[in-house]
Amino acid sequence: MQKFTLLLLSLVLLAPLGIDLYLPTLPQIAEGLNSPVSVIQTTIPLFLLVMGIGQLVTGPLVDNFGRKPIALIGLGLYIIGSAVAATATLWPVFFLARLIQGCAVCCSAVVAFSGVRDRLSGDEAARAYGFLNGALNIVPALAPLLGGILAEAYGWRAPFWFLCGYAAVIGVIVVFFLPETRPADTLRVKGIPLAQYAAIAREPRFLAFAFANAGALGMVLTYVSLAPHVLMTEGGLTPLQFSFAFGANGFWIMLVSAFVNKTIRKAGRPFCLAMGFVAMLVGALLLVAGMYLLPAAWQTHWALYMFPVAISVAGLAFTVGPATSYALEPYQQQAGVAAALQGFIQMACGAGGSLAIVALPVAEKSALALMMLVGAALALIAWRCSRKMHGSVTALK
Repeated sequence: MQKFTLLLLSLVLLAPLGIDLYLPTLPQIAEGLNSPVSVIQTTIPLFLLVMGIGQLVTGPLVDNFGRKPIALIGLGLYIIGSAVAATATLWPVFFLARLIQGCAVCCSAVVAFSGVRDRLSGDEAARAYGFLNGALNIVPALAPLLGGILAEAYGWRAPFWFLCGYAAVIGVIVVFFLPETRPADTLRVKGIPLAQYAAIAREPRFLAFAFANAGALGMVLTYVSLAPHVLMTEGGLTPLQFSFAFGANGFWIMLVSAFVNKTIRKAGRPFCLAMGFVAMLVGALLLVAGMYLLPAAWQTHWALYMFPVAISVAGLAFTVGPATSYALEPYQQQAGVAAALQGFIQMACGAGGSLAIVALPVAEKSALALMMLVGAALALIAWRCSRKMHGSVTALK
């Protein structure tokens, strides 16, 4: 089962690598394509938008045609999109490349999360989802450093050639080692199953856990969006120091995720959701306290931002695994559709919430504290819902 989870992890990594690997190269890309940086920056929300909406389409596909074929189609699209981006000489072509990559990760994300639902349930599924989501949140911390190193050595096109090679290698591995996990009794659908999506979306249980994930993701996206200004412009960190601060937080998420996997087994999923609520609430309170209770001369110190963030992202690690497993648990015969809808809510609502918070006319730290409180409130709702449920550990052979 560990090998199977690692295979799914390799598919999950396509999304965060596609978002974050090229962040340090945005100015060079804009210069190389004779375009303003602001135009190239819009390819990030474009990628997220396509990824979120596209999962509503790929969800039925993995239920109709199987997990493995859709995974291979996604990897093929990813290779094409990465190669087009690496060879682009005009910004419209670069935009097209990002659209293709966004379509590709729709496939890989739904395959990965529905694959877990095919093989696992209960606490074991929660641990697997936590592991996969932990990867989604450590890569944004480390990928910009790798992208910067590649660009420094070989130019801004190098990160995209790296993505092309990575997808090709994973494609070979999937062909030979990824089993087809779609259950024989999976319900097939024609077209986009709007009725099925609507039926699942009417379930309060599903919405409680899906929005808990969206709140946690929105908190992380807000942190990532505001960190460059807070840490470098206001805090005076150099780009290298900034990369190390991001990397340290990424390793922290990885350590907490490993701890959470053990905690799920010993204390259960409701306890972890409660800890997610407490951690995000404490992070928000510490951030606000640092703004109003400490001397003005200390306000720009990096620690007043990163320590509350470290506590809050620990809350994310406690939330995402249990919440995802609870959301998808009732839908064994509709795993692809349910995983797609859950992914859409997590991605689209998380990103939308973050964009709305960042757009508010408030200071950066205040905006992040507000998003932490939103995440804490949604985790609290999920915890209250989880107290009425009982999961079991089972693995389908």
